[in-house]
Amino acid sequence: MYTSKNFEHLLGTPGFSDALLKNHFTLYEGYVKNFNALNDLLVTMEEEGKVGTPIDAELNRRFGWEFNGMRLHELYFDNMSVKGGSVSSEKNDARMDESALTQKITEEWKSVEMWEKDFKTMGAMRGIGWIVLYFDNMANRLFNVWVNEHDVGHLAGCVPLLVMDVFEHTYISDYGIKRTDYIEAFFHAIDWDIVKQRYKSPTLSS
Repeated sequence: MYTSKNFEHLLGTPGFSDALLKNHFTLYEGYVKNFNALNDLLVTMEEEGKVGTPIDAELNRRFGWEFNGMRLHELYFDNMSVKGGSVSSEKNDARMDESALTQKITEEWKSVEMWEKDFKTMGAMRGIGWIVLYFDNMANRLFNVWVNEHDVGHLAGCVPLLVMDVFEHTYISDYGIKRTDYIEAFFHAIDWDIVKQRYKSPTLSS
C-alpha cells in the first residue's frame, strides 16, 4: 500500500499560486489512491482465477499509467523548492559550479546553457507529457527525454535526475496557454541539491 507524500512545504513557491499547487497535490493523491485500488483489484482477480480475461488484460495495461503518474509527480515535487534557482542564472551558479553534474552536462551539451535551452525547448513542444533529464549509469550518458502520458517514452534502466511536468493542469490556471512562462518559473524553483544527489547516488527512486 502506497501512501501519499505531503508536499505542502512547496506552498509559497514564487511563480506558483497556492491554488495551483493544492490542485496539483490533489491530482497526485488521486494517482496514489487509484494505483492502490488497481493493485488490490488485480490481486483479487488473481486469487479468483480471473487472470487472462479481457478485463484483467486491460487493468494490467493501466498498471504502468497509474504507477508512473504517482511516481513522476513525486519526483517532480521532490526536485522543487521554495528557494530553488536556475542553473544558468548568475546568482545561482555557485550551486552547480564545478559539481560533477555540471561537468557531465557540459560534456554532453558543450555548456550548461545549451543543455538548459534544449530542456526548455523540449518542454515547450506541443503536446502533453513530461520532460526528464535521464542518466544512463551503464553508459555514463545524460539525455533530455520527452515522456508521453506517463508510460510512453521512458528509457529503460535510466535514472530520472530532473523531472518537469508539462500537462496543462501544471500551469494553465496561473499562466493560461503561456507554457514558456511556466517553464521559466519552474527553473527558478528547481532544487539542484536534490538533482545533484540523484546523480551522485543514482537509483530508480527519489
